[in-house]
Amino acid sequence: MQLVVARIGRAHGIKGEVTVEVRTDEPELRLGPGAVLTTDPASAGPLTIETGRVHSGRLLLRFEGVSDRSGAEALRNTLLIAEVDPEELPEGEDEYYDHQLIDLDVVTADGTEVGRITEISHLPTQDLFIVERPDGSEVMIPFVEEIVREIDLEKQKAVITPPPGLIDDRAEIASSRDES
Repeated sequence: MQLVVARIGRAHGIKGEVTVEVRTDEPELRLGPGAVLTTDPASAGPLTIETGRVHSGRLLLRFEGVSDRSGAEALRNTLLIAEVDPEELPEGEDEYYDHQLIDLDVVTADGTEVGRITEISHLPTQDLFIVERPDGSEVMIPFVEEIVREIDLEKQKAVITPPPGLIDDRAEIASSRDES
């Protein structure tokens, strides 16, 4: 399975280094020296990482065969793609790769269908499941322990205990306001 692990930013300095927008939780594994990555656009790669370092909080990479600023700048906005075994799991307990969570059915603890995870949104404070409901609408569910009680990859489901108002239909909320 191919996963986007980074996007190349602007050139840094004159020796071919580039800034990188990391899109993986495991940059040391996916973006280490010697890693060979395919690219989008495909014409830019494959690229082999020669060196990597952190400078002022940003990851800088240098690729084999790219030795000057113009070569580095030509790679700007290129996506770096790693080949990942779909059965591979993150090292930490209760950690998941996005591709393992996409398409899981979301149900409440009592078995009520909520919908299907279509996207994971990574925010600074927490991750969100973007869930498509059976009627086509979407609901955002914070991926926090208090709400997401269980992830069962074998049964392809996520069990949630939502607080009041998180998944209630807007019509139900409006109706309850009208009654009061």
